Amino acid sequence: MRGPIYVITDPGAALPVAEQARAAARGGAAWVQLRDKTASDDDLAALIRLLLPEMAAFGTMLIVNDRVEVALATGAHGLHIGQGDGDAAAIHQRMPPAMILGLSVETVAQARLIPPGVDYIGAGPVRATPTKPDHATPIGFDGLAQIVAATALPAFAIGGLKPCDARAVRGTGALGMAVVSAVTRAPDPEAATRALLAEWGMA
Repeated sequence: MRGPIYVITDPGAALPVAEQARAAARGGAAWVQLRDKTASDDDLAALIRLLLPEMAAFGTMLIVNDRVEVALATGAHGLHIGQGDGDAAAIHQRMPPAMILGLSVETVAQARLIPPGVDYIGAGPVRATPTKPDHATPIGFDGLAQIVAATALPAFAIGGLKPCDARAVRGTGALGMAVVSAVTRAPDPEAATRALLAEWGMA
């Protein structure tokens, strides 16, 4: 599994989504997830096709949030789904072998019932976060550690994480941390990504 910094784009940030993705990749993010609940399938597909070769040049995996059909049609590097986005096992059966599947996990019970075909989980939310108003109850770092311990899959912590959280996240056994605002709303998203990566390395 690739590096520890996973950046999720935010259509509400000042910087356009494409520029957020590019800045994160330049900064060393191993993963960039395109998450935009309002974009049309056609617009999102066009953005994915534009960014795929650029992300590949940086060694960054381009992950699509929720949009199963768009991910399959564009040949994105991966797809990330939530608990309510369909049958993960059935979705996996439709994916090409090289495409990665991520699943959001909010509880220990969910972590113990992950179906075959899932490659990694996003565990959280660790804290409440304004970038996803419909999030589940925050689990804190103790809850994160319990979820990580309940599955053998690589786990990325998510939910209100800040640059100072790398040590606490790493201490739970998580593979890495997924962030939105800490990068997308930073004055310099590329520098913010580099700082996160450096902090993780020192944690």
